[in-house]
Amino acid sequence: MPIAFLRRPDPDHLAIPHGEGTLRVLLRRRPAARRLILRVSHATGEAVLTLPSRTSVATARRFAESHAGWIAVRLAKVPDRIAFAPGASLPLRGVSHGIVRRGTRSGVTLAETDEGGPVISVSCEAEHVARRVADFLRREAKADLDRAVAAYSAKLGQAPRRITLRDTRSRWGSCTASGELNFSWRLIMAPPVVLDYLVAHEMGHLREMNHSQRFWRLVGDLCPNVDEAEAWLKRNGSSLHRYG
Repeated sequence: MPIAFLRRPDPDHLAIPHGEGTLRVLLRRRPAARRLILRVSHATGEAVLTLPSRTSVATARRFAESHAGWIAVRLAKVPDRIAFAPGASLPLRGVSHGIVRRGTRSGVTLAETDEGGPVISVSCEAEHVARRVADFLRREAKADLDRAVAAYSAKLGQAPRRITLRDTRSRWGSCTASGELNFSWRLIMAPPVVLDYLVAHEMGHLREMNHSQRFWRLVGDLCPNVDEAEAWLKRNGSSLHRYG
């Protein structure tokens, strides 16, 4: 009877020596991959190596080791993460707001400092500040998205079946074949023109489930700020994942 040789499960990461320390490189095996792909995500601060089905872990390790310097340089450029904590600042609709804790009664409001600077004022126990701020941002995002969707539904003569908020890393919005729209709640941190454009973009997919010239003409007719919003996302989009 022939003996079946089973490949060991892949490790979830590789520890790559560099200088006096090590670099953590996540491994992701993708059957559709044609070659080894190494990237450093500004959204997560992680180095990720994608492997084709037949590439061995040993080959992947040699590849990562040969690019250790490249990985280290890219990791050094990843912005520091900013927690939702008193004293921190985050953008809300494109405007920097400080986070302040005032009292312990449950609630989050927009306020100003004595100098007139905008703040997110949080009233709760210290250990709950981060969750209160995150919940507040999601509520604000849902309200702005609902308003934009209603406006574009009137223009388009067509409405989505449902709107869902997520914390996606690879895309800011999506539209399913069944007419459901999904958006990243982090859009509330971008200038309003960006959220407005993303809604127009995904609403356009309700009629054109593609990125054809006809689709882009439709989005341009719906929203006059396509180029401005796309340029802002290209320059600044990844920075929104620093927060929280």
